[in-house]
Amino acid sequence: MLVLFETPAGFALFKVLDEGKLSKVEDLWKEFSNSDTARKVVKLKAFDKFDNTADALEATTKIIDGSTTKSLRKFLKTHCEGEKLAVADSKLGNAIKEKLKIDCVHNNGVMELMRGVRSQLEELIGGLGSQDLAPMSLGLSHSLSRYKLKFSPDKVDTMVVHAIGVLDDLDKELNRLAMSLREIYGWHFPELAKIVNDNVVYAKAVKLMGFRENAAKLDFSEILPEEVEEEVKEAAKISMGSEMDEYDMANIMELCNRALSLAEYRPQLYDYLKSRMNAVAPNLTALVGELVGARLIAHAGSLMNLAKQAGSTVQILGAEKALFRALKTKHATPKYGLIYHASLVGQAAPKLKGKISRSLAAKAALAIRCDALGDGGQDNSVGLENRLKVHSYVIFHASNFSSESRKY
Repeated sequence: MLVLFETPAGFALFKVLDEGKLSKVEDLWKEFSNSDTARKVVKLKAFDKFDNTADALEATTKIIDGSTTKSLRKFLKTHCEGEKLAVADSKLGNAIKEKLKIDCVHNNGVMELMRGVRSQLEELIGGLGSQDLAPMSLGLSHSLSRYKLKFSPDKVDTMVVHAIGVLDDLDKELNRLAMSLREIYGWHFPELAKIVNDNVVYAKAVKLMGFRENAAKLDFSEILPEEVEEEVKEAAKISMGSEMDEYDMANIMELCNRALSLAEYRPQLYDYLKSRMNAVAPNLTALVGELVGARLIAHAGSLMNLAKQAGSTVQILGAEKALFRALKTKHATPKYGLIYHASLVGQAAPKLKGKISRSLAAKAALAIRCDALGDGGQDNSVGLENRLKVHSYVIFHASNFSSESRKY
């Protein structure tokens, strides 16, 4: 029997000198207590050295995936004819057996043998000292880490998770700044808050107007409708607000600029999130929309984590506190979580939202798996097809619900 052992420097083949000792797994470690006894169990037969770090990285990634490189197949074909081969990974053994027709062994005895070989590796492979092996191991681990970060299938949704987080934080900050602006400027012109409801329009009006006395001679046509503009000018003439000096007004103008700069950035961020969602999860986006889809991905941590969830979990994702509280108090469990904000659920009648959420979550689970596990370049056909089915389901139940209501 031969043993295939992978090192950062290359592949080593060891000949097992006494296969009977493999049956005594509990005592096998004693045979590797020192280099002299280890040489009586295994002996180096051949060593295939890597030419450079790139070859080592390629071979390592192939082994992790349970496959073999061309050089490894050539090496095994040369030295393993008519022999059994002990391997540390069963997937790698299956690949070798399929490609080269070499019988591979993987069991507890082999794993214990691998541990023993690893403990005496420097002595068993002549010319490979710790001063050589340590830098090779470090360089290979760094290269492998960079490779995984570069080609990881899970990292493509990282920007989506961060973008939806920034978008939510941006909305909170915008709302906070708008409330502060209304409260501060309300001391000078309190009537404006009741006339202009939109926060961004309010900030633009304050920035243009400054002191309320300037309202009569300004043109608000680019900001406000004609009737609202007239109402603002009339209110400015009879305002009950207090006077304000130049220093306070300068602070208010700075607050307006901050709020408006964030308001200008928000559409850009939303467009970026929309484009990333259409690229990362097109079917989920077509089914529930980019915002709800991004929040589901962010809540799960990644698209792959979300793909592992059942439809029932997707349905209540985001309502965990309510779920555990209901289970603890033995009340009715929640019918929906983040998926409640999907447009298809919003179109349903209040009494039908639970049914529609359950149906939509089941379809969303399929769409998520298509996005996460499908081949690259997939379109949104699955999401559009399932959206049409759920929409028909909404219309069907809405018509039945209205007909039953008329009976009573």
